[in-house]
Amino acid sequence: MTTQAPILIGDRTITAGEQRYVHLPLPHLYTHARISMPVYVIHGLQAGPRLFVSAAIHGDEINGVEIIRRVLSTLNIKTFSGTLLAVPVVNVYGFLDKSRYLPDRRDLNRSFPGSEHGSMAAQLAHQFLHEVANLCTHGIDLHTAAIGRDNLPQIRAHFKQDPELLAMAQAFQPPLILSTSLREGSLREAGFKRNIKIILYEAGEALRFGEEAIQIGVEGIFSVMRYLGMLPAEQPALAKPEPLLSDSSVWIRAPQSGILHVKVGLGTAVSQGELLGHVADPFGAHLEKIYAPKTGLIIGVSTLPLVHEGEAILHLAHLMQSDTIASAEPQHEIEPEPELANL
Repeated sequence: MTTQAPILIGDRTITAGEQRYVHLPLPHLYTHARISMPVYVIHGLQAGPRLFVSAAIHGDEINGVEIIRRVLSTLNIKTFSGTLLAVPVVNVYGFLDKSRYLPDRRDLNRSFPGSEHGSMAAQLAHQFLHEVANLCTHGIDLHTAAIGRDNLPQIRAHFKQDPELLAMAQAFQPPLILSTSLREGSLREAGFKRNIKIILYEAGEALRFGEEAIQIGVEGIFSVMRYLGMLPAEQPALAKPEPLLSDSSVWIRAPQSGILHVKVGLGTAVSQGELLGHVADPFGAHLEKIYAPKTGLIIGVSTLPLVHEGEAILHLAHLMQSDTIASAEPQHEIEPEPELANL
């Protein structure tokens, strides 16, 4: 195998076999305090794929921060080929404020490719794309549901247009793989235009650690690295169920304002017309039942019992395998409006 050439990130040159933190400078806080985006680089001795793993593009989505910490604490550079660029906190400003957004209320994942002299979001997007993603052949972007929602662990990828993304997603071995279109301004769209193979991992809730979601994420990243040839193949263990495939999903909305009672959980298979729950007014004078509009799998659920009419309360995925399905059980013991679903 060929020894790797050095890699330049920011103002740092990293040679083959080296591990190093790089701090990419960002606009100062209004207190004039300096702030930077931390990147941990593992540059293997042998040439191979270059993979970035990123989290907290939305600053309140913290499961990915812990996933990356565990990956870095376990990874052995002696058995490693290629390059890993790990960015546990992309949206540093939102992370400090426990907020999804940047201080100017912009969504970083709608701001790519950004620009060097644009808004704060544009500058941050440009810095990440130019200094991290553009150096890579592949990427895994880690997310959770938005505040007030919980997501079944799942990979989202534009796999209908790129079969290699499907293979990468299957290597991750999530309970579900959902085909989603590319949103304008998203990191995935910017990567697609640059031929960077990016999959997105969605699991759990904002501002909370979910142990199952974290474990699946850690194992999934190592599994993808083995698939790419960055780590040696391991002895086959007990076979895991094949991920379910979904080609579309639909949000079920509250039929009236009131108090929500959901009778199904994440990963539950439901049939068309099945009762999923109800919304009742606080006085019990009127109750509206909620039925499944089609057969599918519950992949997202509202965690807030107080809803207004029209709010998205359940996310239902149509499965490609069959109209008769089994529930997606967790592999371990132990979201936002529809336009935010296609990150």
